[in-house]
Amino acid sequence: MGHLTIYQDNYVNSTVISNRFIDEYMDEANDAQLKIYLYLIRMMSARLSTSISDIADKFNYTEKDVMRALKYWEKKRLLALEYDDRKNVTGIHLMDFAPLPVIPAAAPVPTVSASGSAPLASVVPISPRENPYVKPNYTLDELKAFKSDEATSRLLFIAEQYLKKTLSPNEIRTILFISDKLGFSEDLIDYLIQYCVGRDKRDLRYIEKVAISWAQQGITTPEQAAGLAGKYDKSVYDIMKALGKNSVPTETEAAYIARWRNEYGFEADVIFSACERTVLATDSHRFEYADSILNSWRKAGVHHKSDIRALDETYHRSKASKNTAVSGNAFNQFKQNSYDFDLLEKELLSN
Repeated sequence: MGHLTIYQDNYVNSTVISNRFIDEYMDEANDAQLKIYLYLIRMMSARLSTSISDIADKFNYTEKDVMRALKYWEKKRLLALEYDDRKNVTGIHLMDFAPLPVIPAAAPVPTVSASGSAPLASVVPISPRENPYVKPNYTLDELKAFKSDEATSRLLFIAEQYLKKTLSPNEIRTILFISDKLGFSEDLIDYLIQYCVGRDKRDLRYIEKVAISWAQQGITTPEQAAGLAGKYDKSVYDIMKALGKNSVPTETEAAYIARWRNEYGFEADVIFSACERTVLATDSHRFEYADSILNSWRKAGVHHKSDIRALDETYHRSKASKNTAVSGNAFNQFKQNSYDFDLLEKELLSN
């Protein structure tokens, strides 16, 4: 029997994916992120409506999973999310790099809604804002031209020796960005990589963050970079690490640490205790949260780590005493107010 030709009358145009997406983003994204981004492109190209809940149902994800994927692509600057005053997503904008054509104003524009009922703003391609510290989407041809330069070829070879691996296209793009957009000289890039490797940091994403930090602070020579690195002793980086930070401290972060050590007069073990509680309590605004804890300890007369234990014991005894008083109350047959003192403590610390 011969081969069958399979066709349909209402054939729908195929979904086009940018080569840049394949070249630059597929290797780092996980399955959920890829599925959701491709599905958005598919729905837009077919001008079909969808919602965050619909996407979650289709792939058997939670809505939080969908939001995490959207925020991942937002960080990659392939889309931008818009929010209302209540922090609900009201719009998704695909960046201009996407392969979708600009939709005419008169054409029906598909929408994505947060709940499946109220439509969001139209999803249309937009251009990212010019930002000197954002890595451009260099093409493979641009990378080839970059690598063909003799000085660049030598620099890439040295980088591979420091990092003990062959650089991927994305990693070469990072070095091109540091040279091209941040304006680092070969000597400064050489020192940058040595500096990061010396701190046992070989991830090019970390190296890029350090480079941006240096550029923002006006560093243009290895001597200036060495002077900046020498501004902070090891304990500063230990405190940064205790708060989940693996980068060079910003001026604001360094100011917080200086306040804790100089103005508040705390030793490292007290600061580390505050950092530990902060990391367990919040994923954001950690310097502000730690500062609120340390400031409350300063006002309570804490000087050593043993003082913290005594303060905790006093708090728990007070809490237990109040609970006992409530249970022994002659009128406890009436409904009593129930307070979460741990939550109240956090609220007090945040003020």
